[in-house]
Amino acid sequence: MSNETEKKRSFEDRVQDRQDWIEAQFRRISRGSWARIIRMARKPSPQEFKQTSIVCGIGLFVLGAIGFGLLVLMDNFFPWLIHDVIGIGN
Repeated sequence: MSNETEKKRSFEDRVQDRQDWIEAQFRRISRGSWARIIRMARKPSPQEFKQTSIVCGIGLFVLGAIGFGLLVLMDNFFPWLIHDVIGIGN
């Protein structure tokens, strides 16, 4: 029965129903838990942006240094430890 009524409805009516559904979803977002965060969001001042960039840059440098240190350990220390000290793989 619903297929018959669906076929009888015009294309414009079906598109309008879909658009109404999408708009209802967006209206629900404005009342949800994210609404407060979105309302409080603002453009940072130049000083805030500079401080955030510096902190992120320092974090990237620290993570890169840790990764480089692990790479050096894996390429140099671990093969020596496994082959020469433990004696595996001779």
